[in-house]
Amino acid sequence: MDTPRTEPDLASVARQLSAEIGPFRRALLTTARRTGALPDIPDAQIEVLRRLDEDGWSSPTQLGRALGLARSTVSNLVAAMQRDGLVDRRLATGDGRSTEVGLTELARERLSVYDAAAERVLMAAMGAMSTDAQAALAAALPRFAELRRALESRGPMVDGTPGPTARPGPATRPTDAAD
Repeated sequence: MDTPRTEPDLASVARQLSAEIGPFRRALLTTARRTGALPDIPDAQIEVLRRLDEDGWSSPTQLGRALGLARSTVSNLVAAMQRDGLVDRRLATGDGRSTEVGLTELARERLSVYDAAAERVLMAAMGAMSTDAQAALAAALPRFAELRRALESRGPMVDGTPGPTARPGPATRPTDAAD
């Protein structure tokens, strides 16, 4: 006889996930920085570095939109990162009035060191877990990517309802953990 499948309490899962993500991210950043002997780079700067690493040269306005940051915040981040030698500015291609921001070799090197250190500390931590727990984490990765895309595709939420700027998300299909 099949056991009935129970649905998860989504409110409880959402609260727990939200409560774990911040501390997890901070623990990973701190441990990877220490392991890689990297300077303390604020999380917001790391997000800018990641975006520029993915997109290449970008205007501060495009960065702000992509990261959901205010223009003044991006301006302050870019100025600090330029002082630290992490980004360069240049005139935008085809528009002599605008500027673009891109990664320096120092920033690329630091991202590479960080990624290698993060991989090592995560492998060590996961290596201490049971094989079932390791398999569950591996199976959950596509779901985290799906959840991130769903969050990115929607505008502000008010009482669980998409706000007026919400865009419909991509059509999704039920999938099993093997995706």
